[in-house]
Amino acid sequence: MKIPTIHLNGSSRERLVEGYCDASNAIRKAMDVLQEHSPHGRDYYPQGDGAFAAASDEHRARVRKLDEVRIELAAIALAISEAG
Repeated sequence: MKIPTIHLNGSSRERLVEGYCDASNAIRKAMDVLQEHSPHGRDYYPQGDGAFAAASDEHRARVRKLDEVRIELAAIALAISEAG
C-alpha cells in the first residue's frame, strides 16, 4: 500500500488525513445501508432451494469487500497522520 509523501509541493497532512477519513466513513455509512437491506428469504423462495443462501453469500461478500476498502483507507489515514 503506497502512502502519500508529505512535502511542500503536495497536499497538506491535514487535507490528506481528512480526505481518507471522510472516504472511510462514507464507506461505513454505505455498509450500514447495505446491512439494512440484506437479503430476506421471502424475496428468494420462488427461485427454489439454495437461492436465498446464494444471495446471502453474495451479500456477505459485498460487505467484506467494502470493509476491506474501508480498513485500507483508515490505515492510509493513520500512516499519514503518524508520518514524521
